[in-house]
Amino acid sequence: MKIAIISDTHIHKHGDKLQTLIKNRLSSVDLIIHAGDYTDIRALTLLQKTQKFLGVWGNNDKTSIRELTKEKEILKVENYKIGIYHGHGMRSTTIDNAYYAFSDDEVDIIIYGHSHQPSITTKKKVLMLNPGSPTSKRKERWYSYIILEICQNNIFASLHFYE
Repeated sequence: MKIAIISDTHIHKHGDKLQTLIKNRLSSVDLIIHAGDYTDIRALTLLQKTQKFLGVWGNNDKTSIRELTKEKEILKVENYKIGIYHGHGMRSTTIDNAYYAFSDDEVDIIIYGHSHQPSITTKKKVLMLNPGSPTSKRKERWYSYIILEICQNNIFASLHFYE
């Protein structure tokens, strides 16, 4: 299964970039996962139209988005359990917030966002994936997203950057 991972689209600023990303870069994936902070219902609606979408809400998402998504999700793909959470919270770092959101769950992979800083790393044997943002890079040099490919006993995760 080929999964595109995005987060922090903040569409009220860059709506056309999200539509272009879906059309030009993500059309061949089996699933798009969004780790929250759409900030406008139009972003969620656009992603839902792909019919291959799963997402959670982030701290900047209003009630209209929170009513249609959950704060966290767990998805099973092949032999792997994937946790999805935005990354907001009271811990010292975003990665810690995401990790501890699943402290009572046995997940293999955690997808999170919030920081707009792309990262592929591990924390206590859990693969931690933060795609950065495809539309709101803040202090980062490039826009970014992750492609995650899962086969029976293999995981391939790659960061993709563009201007």
